[in-house]
Amino acid sequence: MSFAGFPDDGLVFYEGLEADNSKTYWTRHKADYESHVRGPLLALLEELGPEFGTAKVFRPYRDVRFSNDKTPYKTHQGAVVSPDGTGAGGWYVQISAEGLHVAGGSWRLESDQVDRFRRAVADDVQGPRLQAEVDRLAGAGFGIGGDRLTRVPSGYQADSPRADLLRHKSLNAGRHWDPADWLHDRRALDKVRDAWRELQGLNIWLAGNVGATTKEIRRR
Repeated sequence: MSFAGFPDDGLVFYEGLEADNSKTYWTRHKADYESHVRGPLLALLEELGPEFGTAKVFRPYRDVRFSNDKTPYKTHQGAVVSPDGTGAGGWYVQISAEGLHVAGGSWRLESDQVDRFRRAVADDVQGPRLQAEVDRLAGAGFGIGGDRLTRVPSGYQADSPRADLLRHKSLNAGRHWDPADWLHDRRALDKVRDAWRELQGLNIWLAGNVGATTKEIRRR
């Protein structure tokens, strides 16, 4: 199936879900979700796969076990590509009534990964390389995100030229586009592919300097 854009009907589906996040609405409109959201997203990811890798498409159902918000369905559909063997760094894409969102980097790092990240940021070679990459992405219109401490962690200089990066416990960059005509045709594929290529340098830095965790991950 060739990607032909995200139909406006998919955005309308999410507008309705935002107004009525219930099983009744979901059951009544599930065919719209499959045809106008999930189907086009799978087609997009299939075309991107040869360059970036196999994607994981997230479930549309929210995990409400530990949340005060008990609405059962997500009001967006996302997918992530995590390249095998890199341990840190990946790509993300999301469609919703608000438009298209793309991102790259790391959204969660374990404690041993955070330690390696900070050592690399403080390094006189790798630190400036990351700073330059972050500055380049910001200049290209990406927002820089990730979990951060309120102050530079113990053991690092508070007046470091990369103090802001040292505060990070994870690091990612993303950009958002509001709905527009191009979203409904193959130009959306070009937007995602070009953005993911822009994020390649950040992912390469994370893979080379942070890598995979050696901690045993506990599942809830």
